[in-house]
Amino acid sequence: MARRTSRRVFLKASAGIAIAASCKGRDASSPPPPEPHEPNNPLVVRVASVPTAVEGDLLPALVNGFSPRVVLSSGSDVYSSARAGMVDLVISHYGHRDCEQFVLDGLGEWPRTVFSNQMALVGPASDPARVRGLGDAVEAFARIAKARSPFVLNDLDGVRYLTEVLWNAAGRPPRDGWIVDAKQQKADAMTLAAKLGGYSLWGLTPFLRTRKQMTFALEPLVLADPLLHRLMVSIVVRIPGSNIAGARALQAHLLAPTTQARIRATPYPTSERVTWVPAGRHNRTAMLPKA
Repeated sequence: MARRTSRRVFLKASAGIAIAASCKGRDASSPPPPEPHEPNNPLVVRVASVPTAVEGDLLPALVNGFSPRVVLSSGSDVYSSARAGMVDLVISHYGHRDCEQFVLDGLGEWPRTVFSNQMALVGPASDPARVRGLGDAVEAFARIAKARSPFVLNDLDGVRYLTEVLWNAAGRPPRDGWIVDAKQQKADAMTLAAKLGGYSLWGLTPFLRTRKQMTFALEPLVLADPLLHRLMVSIVVRIPGSNIAGARALQAHLLAPTTQARIRATPYPTSERVTWVPAGRHNRTAMLPKA
């Protein structure tokens, strides 16, 4: 699998605010990004996000024009960056392996749900189980089992768990002969599913990115079921040198009804008609912005 090189890109916001976002390349004519690790600067909010919210074109759009200036970076190890004093606000999945311990250690405020990203049931264009466009992932899983079409388990913790939920909800059909548990993850699981002409589960954003790099013959087929949504949270970092006031202001901006409406209207970079899902309403009502 080709390794993806992450670089920072300097973008100009509509209001003249600079945003450094992690992307696949940078225009050589662009000025260098602002220094992302400058501590104790009330004019800068340093945000570290897991890749999906940046690659899915969501966070760069939401922070565009926000004041104070936002420096946005992405990667999987966001909490290590936060512990090192390099971050003011973290955006990650609620179930990120380091999220709970970070807060329990007193290094971050209570996680605030901001939006959900989209998982996808993917499969071949021929779709032998006839699941394309279904809004019910359980029904789709039951059809795959009935058709005895290969279903390759993407061996990630959250995906394995979701597969078990779908299998139980589908009536616990016998696993033999169609569920393929080869201990493969991510691109390797997708490659195997494509080879077998079968189905699998993965986050829509990493699936689209990896398919563009590797061109395996799979398509997103089932997207609409809420079971396929995965909550993401913002956490204000509370360590010496962090810009707590700026981080809280940006968090309030993300939770504002106007921003939440923009989240609902933001599509994924794909031909499938699917948008991001706002999740601000899952927070305690008393702390939500009124406008």
